[in-house]
Amino acid sequence: MIDNSPLANDPSPFPDLRQVRFARGFVTVLMSTLVLLLVCLMVAPSSVSAGALSGSLPFAAIIAIVGLGQMLVVQQGGFDLSLPGSVSLAVVIATHLPSGNDAQLLPAIGLAVVCAIVAGIANGFLVGVMRLNAIIATIGMNALLYGAVFAVSGGVPRITTPLMSAIAGGKVAGIPNSILFAVALMLLVSFVLKKTVVGRRFEAIGANPAAAHAAGLRVRLHQTMAYVYAQLLYCVAGILISGITREPTAFQGDSLLLPSVAVVVLAGTSLLGGRGYPISTVIAAFFLNQLSQFALAVGVPFSAQTIIQALALVFGIGVYSVRWRRSARTRSN
Repeated sequence: MIDNSPLANDPSPFPDLRQVRFARGFVTVLMSTLVLLLVCLMVAPSSVSAGALSGSLPFAAIIAIVGLGQMLVVQQGGFDLSLPGSVSLAVVIATHLPSGNDAQLLPAIGLAVVCAIVAGIANGFLVGVMRLNAIIATIGMNALLYGAVFAVSGGVPRITTPLMSAIAGGKVAGIPNSILFAVALMLLVSFVLKKTVVGRRFEAIGANPAAAHAAGLRVRLHQTMAYVYAQLLYCVAGILISGITREPTAFQGDSLLLPSVAVVVLAGTSLLGGRGYPISTVIAAFFLNQLSQFALAVGVPFSAQTIIQALALVFGIGVYSVRWRRSARTRSN
């Protein structure tokens, strides 16, 4: 008899503990965000003004989207360091190929998507099939992608098309369109991971590849597809950046690598693989973005933003490492 329940493919013998860990992770990042907003209101109210939020929320949405992509790779026990090149390539394709002509925007987006799929398949083949170290493989892919970036742009920025600016930079009922894109992608990723057989198998393989292989699951295929899905999300982020930023540079993706890892860790996704938490990842993206806005409002120089993001990453690793040890002691008892 085949068990098609939601936990049928969960390799953990302690699903209740895993659910508690999810609840704690969600509560942790949500409460941290609420506390941060309260501190902002008391210490630096300008960082949560309507104007500040209107300017910063689109970039929080970008962090959320690339964070979702990185989360899928981390769920398979890897890291995707080709993110900067992927985002930057999508940006320059969406800005340089149309050359301000709205009629050429759709073919440019199609080319960006094709490039993302090719890069994802290449990463997945190197890591999932050839069994190369994910960090080394994706660093090499990042170099290749930046080669393509310079081939397309020559290192010179270009203004986006009016249509792309209206789509990515516009608003619906006062809500930036980029936020709507981020929420839609979050719901899609969450539904696939949590409500479909493919998603449950994907998480089971990330948690225990050996057991999943013994159970007859196509481990290498799912590991490969993690990189393809991630590249598609990076591509969406790059296309949105091309419309949000008036004149995006060829290095637009450089500042997104560390935040993408930080929000995944803050959301509670284990760096060893397994379950991912899309909703918590999006909340963590807002938290990290607002933390940067607060730092700027109190006079911390922009050059220190990387340090702040690194501290947030260390905080997340520390919090969940302590919880992991407690869970391990609970199981042993």
